Amino acid sequence: MSFKIRMKPAAVAVFAALGGAHVAVHAADAVLAPVLVKGEAERADGPVQGYRATRSATFTKTDTPLKEVPASITVVPGEVIQDQAMRGMSDVLRYVPGVTAAQGEGNRDQMVIRGNNTTADFFVNGIRDDAQIFRDVYNLERVEVLKGPGGMTFGRGGAGGVVNRVTKRPLFGHVGEASLTVGSWDQLRGTVDVGEKINDAAAWRLNAMAEKANSFRDGVDLDRYGINPTITFTPGGNTALTLGFEHFRDERTADRGVPSQNGRPFDDSRSRFFGNADQSESRTGVDALTAVIEHDFGGVQLRNSFRAAQYDKFYQNVFSSNVAINPARQATLSAYNNSNDRLNVFNQTDLTTKFATGGLQHTLLAGIELGYQDSDNRRKTGQFAPGTNVVPASNPFGTAISFNPTATDANNNVESDTYAVYVQDQIALNEQWKVLAGLRYDKFEVDFNDKRAANTDLSTTDEEVSPRFGLIWTPTARQTYYASYSYSFLPAGEQLSLSPNTEDLNPEKAINYEVGARWDVLPELTLSTAVFRLDREDVRAADPLNPGFFVQTGEQRTEGFEIGLQGQVTPWWQVFAGYANLDAEITKTSASAPKGRKVGLVPDHMTSIWNRFDLGQGWGVGLGVINQSSSYTSFTNSVKLPSFTRVDGAVYYTFNDRKTRLALNVENITDKEYFPTAHSDNNISPGAPLNARLTLSTAF
Repeated sequence: MSFKIRMKPAAVAVFAALGGAHVAVHAADAVLAPVLVKGEAERADGPVQGYRATRSATFTKTDTPLKEVPASITVVPGEVIQDQAMRGMSDVLRYVPGVTAAQGEGNRDQMVIRGNNTTADFFVNGIRDDAQIFRDVYNLERVEVLKGPGGMTFGRGGAGGVVNRVTKRPLFGHVGEASLTVGSWDQLRGTVDVGEKINDAAAWRLNAMAEKANSFRDGVDLDRYGINPTITFTPGGNTALTLGFEHFRDERTADRGVPSQNGRPFDDSRSRFFGNADQSESRTGVDALTAVIEHDFGGVQLRNSFRAAQYDKFYQNVFSSNVAINPARQATLSAYNNSNDRLNVFNQTDLTTKFATGGLQHTLLAGIELGYQDSDNRRKTGQFAPGTNVVPASNPFGTAISFNPTATDANNNVESDTYAVYVQDQIALNEQWKVLAGLRYDKFEVDFNDKRAANTDLSTTDEEVSPRFGLIWTPTARQTYYASYSYSFLPAGEQLSLSPNTEDLNPEKAINYEVGARWDVLPELTLSTAVFRLDREDVRAADPLNPGFFVQTGEQRTEGFEIGLQGQVTPWWQVFAGYANLDAEITKTSASAPKGRKVGLVPDHMTSIWNRFDLGQGWGVGLGVINQSSSYTSFTNSVKLPSFTRVDGAVYYTFNDRKTRLALNVENITDKEYFPTAHSDNNISPGAPLNARLTLSTAF
């Protein structure tokens, strides 16, 4: 691994001033040395209890009871991840109300969250992780999904919300677990999680994974592995330092699904690959160095966090761009490849203190974030022999004979610098009423160096203030109500890309108004609800008086409500369920569509429920149902994904030693033919038919 760092002088000076305190924050940490030394597993009030989460720092950056968070957050605990045999982000998101996993052209994680389609709003332990890659769950404690803008916490982007992965870390005690999974289509997956206390001042942990698999899709396969060692030092009672490194590789077939015809997915075998699977590949490499240092000054806690990640990404595909509506039923193929080499370096420094003034209790947070990103991008277009890219839909195979850059293909280097300061106060007015108020200032600079013959160098600087406000009422210990306002901004260079048409545009704005409630309907079962309106303003639209340029007149609105139910119904029954009703549409003409169009990949109704029943004598079963109403594939509103209901199940047996478990997970028990997501009107993903995975796991 090598890190390619070419920082601007200002960024170099700032990082040098930090004295090399390279650290990375763990988003769930509440207090300093006690949490790091003993670990979450030994905390009676830990953030997750079975299927139910009780605490989070994703929204507030401070360890806060969820009942005092004025926002909609769904926490997917590690126990749910294990019971459903999840492997990646699309698995995690399918049980999160208000969020759908998008196809991402078969080469990356992509999601639609409250009507906002994004590849960039992924974070790990609160640090930006915005490369267009696939992510695995092998080293995760849990995944926290914030719905609604999080500009004060996360800065730019996050118009609909963010996904924050919380990784495992050393515990001052023994950790030992391994698993082996065999499944349909030659799946073979192994994981290991081991750790130990070195002495009273040090502990280590190692998570690793390897997987190979084919697919129900013709010619599609997967090969990936990851290793993530971490070590914690506690040189003094008030200081803890955790260092970590992840090496991850993912190679797979880039599968863009099937095309459409007559406004629906093309009627054909769900296994048929349209294009050329042998020439459709995606390769990802991630090398990420993290560390965390925390110190208690006696009433003031310091957290300084750092993450440097090198991403190497290449993908290439030969795919169908349409199916002609004629008796011949012919498919037109397109091809291109793209390489991206990206370096992310981010540093966060937070100071937190608690104090009282005039009878009011304060939890005050102040911090700075500094970031540098360097991205090299190159695209080449696939060339076909004359006439060979139009093929029968019954045999949609075509071969690109070469890949060469064209005049319009990207070839650029983009550098960005982020400078941010923020302050937040959580104020307890009395036992029942609390106020949260926060403000963040961001300066985001982008330099775009076009390496093509035109050699257009562009730059932009955006400065923005992101406010947040919330009011929380807790009339009893088992019920909470809140109202909140949150904001985020999306600058023109937010995805590290600029053009002459977008260089001078102001940032888009995302504004969320929300009221919600949480009730502990049983001691270990929480019901949460939220009603919201999310407006996205200053969306780009084509300038009718200046072709090729844009004006900011577009607006998008998502209105709806969400319900979540997580926890223990009885000592033998746990549930993880959600429902979302969303109405997402264009309210003023945008670059994508005119007023009145529905937003793509946003079903009006989304319902999911997963149950685990412990039957005794070591036996248990799981039963899950996912239902989605129909949705459009894109803003064109010309192609619909049909509604569907999918049923999943599991059987568990824990041996007498209580350390070894055998689990059989079956997906799509009824063998339903369905289409869960898409990338465009002609890239539609078929859902997998009935399939099974058998996992043997053991603790040692």
